[in-house]
Amino acid sequence: MATDPPRPTDVAPLSMEDYRRRVLEQITPLTPSQRPLLDAIGLPLADDVVAEVALPGFDNSSMDGYAVAFADVAEATAERPVHLPVVGEIAAGQTTIHSLTPGTAVRIMTGAPVPAGATAVVPFEWTHEEGREVVVAQAPDEGQHVRRAGEEVQRGDVLMRRGQVIGTRHVGLLAALGNGSVTTAPRPRVVVMSTGSELVEPGKPLAGDQIYDANSFLLAAAVRAHGGIAYRARATTDDPREFADALSDQLLRADLVVTSGGVSKGTHDVVKEVLRELGTVDFLEVKMQPGKPQGFGVVGEDRTPIFTLPGNPVSAYVSFEVFVAPALRRLTGQAGTDPVLRPAVLTESVRSMRGKTQLLRVAAEHTGGQLRVTPVGGPGSHLIAGLAQADGLVVLAEDVAAVSQGDLVPVLLLDRPQEGR
Repeated sequence: MATDPPRPTDVAPLSMEDYRRRVLEQITPLTPSQRPLLDAIGLPLADDVVAEVALPGFDNSSMDGYAVAFADVAEATAERPVHLPVVGEIAAGQTTIHSLTPGTAVRIMTGAPVPAGATAVVPFEWTHEEGREVVVAQAPDEGQHVRRAGEEVQRGDVLMRRGQVIGTRHVGLLAALGNGSVTTAPRPRVVVMSTGSELVEPGKPLAGDQIYDANSFLLAAAVRAHGGIAYRARATTDDPREFADALSDQLLRADLVVTSGGVSKGTHDVVKEVLRELGTVDFLEVKMQPGKPQGFGVVGEDRTPIFTLPGNPVSAYVSFEVFVAPALRRLTGQAGTDPVLRPAVLTESVRSMRGKTQLLRVAAEHTGGQLRVTPVGGPGSHLIAGLAQADGLVVLAEDVAAVSQGDLVPVLLLDRPQEGR
């Protein structure tokens, strides 16, 4: 959902940061609910995680070996080994012996509960068996190879904070604590639409003046990379009624809509034509390159947020990374929504146009512990092959005219969920 924005009749060009701020102020986070643990990967927690069990939950062995009273084996050496009768065995999950009689040993497996009275575990490698006795040839330290109950986590410990994004390793921790589900916002459902009578579905033959619809695939893939659920609609023609009907149908399954194309100043800019009549979408220029023409507002009875991105694939993708991806994070309730920029060494000198934020496509590599970036492709917004070679975007501010080889520059790494912000 989105809140009502102010709607001036003529919006002056905005900086990239001001436009992003304007958009995010209008995005309302989705309502959290319980969801299965594996379905929550990549989503932020709606509540703190408080341990309801201790880890470990009981004293247990960290080795396969023999549980003993330390005093019984403290003097054991290879020259003067200690002989102890083996009175039983404890395997993980199969507790049959709950206490140890001094002067005896119990064979024990990794993870099995240590019986009361045992104060160390002697690894198998330090022993051998002779009949019903174990011969201990090396003394452990007192308490060695025993994991004590609660030594890692105590009941009541706060282990994850509200807003923390759930990653792969967090899933293991949550499961170990007995959490089969957690409270998070739902994964945003994003409808992706392209417009243009020239667009053809990949896999079908082309006429001489047609092109394949790459944008909807590109943007749907970006939605998935940033943790959303993508619904890619087939491209519509430049007929206003066709686009309006298709948009109305798609709103039934959308938390957010992203369109590409039809937002410039031509006579067939169907997206702008249809949405301007609603009076709920602003179309303006952003002082950035690529991606100058932008639109944002709400559509439908549920006031679903909609981004209208430029039609050139590079412009559409760059716009997604700097505007739509932060909005997806906002929908899921993340506190940090702005793109994370990392310092990198530029390997070639570049020039930039003052008055616009330049987003330069670069290939990135780590060399000698340092991130290094090299420009790839040309400046054209249609150069999708060059975009495919890029790993990041160098972000050059409006007041920057040139950057020299070897200078540090801020880089947005692409297709990466902003986890662990």
